[in-house]
Amino acid sequence: MKLALGTVQFGQSYGVANKVGQVSAADAKAILEYAASNGIKLLDTAISYGESEQRLGEIGITDWQVVSKIPAVPDGCGDISGWVSESVRSSLQRLGVPRLYALLLHKPQQLLGADGGRIYAALQKLIENGLVLKIGVSIYAPGELDDLYQRYKFDVVQAPFNLLDRRLIDSGWMSRLADRGAELHVRSIFLQGLLLMPPHERPAKFNRWQALWSGYSEWLRAAKLTPLQACVRYSLSFPEISRVIVGVDNSDQLRTIVEAAGGPMLVFPGALQVHDCDLLNPSVWATL
Repeated sequence: MKLALGTVQFGQSYGVANKVGQVSAADAKAILEYAASNGIKLLDTAISYGESEQRLGEIGITDWQVVSKIPAVPDGCGDISGWVSESVRSSLQRLGVPRLYALLLHKPQQLLGADGGRIYAALQKLIENGLVLKIGVSIYAPGELDDLYQRYKFDVVQAPFNLLDRRLIDSGWMSRLADRGAELHVRSIFLQGLLLMPPHERPAKFNRWQALWSGYSEWLRAAKLTPLQACVRYSLSFPEISRVIVGVDNSDQLRTIVEAAGGPMLVFPGALQVHDCDLLNPSVWATL
């Protein structure tokens, strides 16, 4: 099963389409139980996701593969290896697991700074000590890999990808990562829920792309696909992608995603794919 479960909603309110806030403990447990029963084996979390790690540990996830992320190493840190090790050990304690499947850097640009070599060596030491199986980076745009891969090698790369976002493909990094044996985990396949919203619920600040939304709706009607089916099947259709991370607010949402995954995916028209980072990067939406 290529689907993986994102857990940011377990620790905090997240997403432009989120109407319920942080997922309750009972709903989080029900989501994990449904996921496990349908062959989903990998969880994606992070130290910065509020209470996510602690919530997962309370539920019990010893049978899962867990990917977590550490934030930026503090400026002026005198013992980078010690700081990284302590961060991961604290994360493992909250999660209640002996090791991570993968540890990713949330701020990989630090690897290009003066302390980059020491940070990378600290990550490798985690593998040697049996605390993590794989190391990698979480990026916002494939262009970040141009400089990073000149100096380092990664086991896992997590990046945004969806119907509208061809940057991984057009940059060549989707195929290059596969050639280099790195796992590609993709997130934001619903663009924080924006691609699933009916037109009357879409925030007005996205009206500047009205022509795109009209074309998207017309294609969905012609293809006889729901937005959910199109988003899920598109991401799952690429053999270079190892995991497709989805976040949900309840087990019913996960059920609909699993059901939507079955079936054919028609070719998505290139004319509807965009390069406008104002739309593709949710971190700038607050300024729109």
